[in-house]
Amino acid sequence: MSRIGKKPITIPSGVTVTVGSDNVVTVKGAKGELKQAVDRDIKVEVNGSEINITRPTDQIRHRALHGLYRSILSNLVKGVSEGFTKQLELVGVGFKAANQGNVLDLALGYSHNIIFEVPSELKVTTLTEKGKNPLITLESHDKQLLGQVAAKIRSLRKPEPYKGKGVKYTDEVIRRKAGKAAGK
Repeated sequence: MSRIGKKPITIPSGVTVTVGSDNVVTVKGAKGELKQAVDRDIKVEVNGSEINITRPTDQIRHRALHGLYRSILSNLVKGVSEGFTKQLELVGVGFKAANQGNVLDLALGYSHNIIFEVPSELKVTTLTEKGKNPLITLESHDKQLLGQVAAKIRSLRKPEPYKGKGVKYTDEVIRRKAGKAAGK
């Protein structure tokens, strides 16, 4: 058995979980509502304040999906109750970030500013303090969408290994390389 898959998911108070006839799990909470279609072979049961996921056989496909859907459903429950946040840091001289609502204006060293429209499901805030790198904070109840948008913003100017300039996650460690002078 999958160690992750057989672990039950506890449902916090204020969160309701329903399983539809076509194996679509709907999770509602204080932060919003999320839906996830589950493979027809994987069985999802709601027992009081717990969600149990079971698989029919020990086939490789079933074993892989067992842990996958348990993790996805766990993220749905956590998202509608607590929510998720990601912070991005802009490292570089003249790099700036500003937002008006869900429109992000980024100055990343190109000849023009990049205007990035963040989906309405996400809440974006920017912080610029003197002497510190600008920060972009993304908040959402949908972990998949949050990660996808954060990765897209990061891809606009990935951190380079020589000076570390670019858009990076605040908890990311960049492997630095020695420059030309160290090669002699």
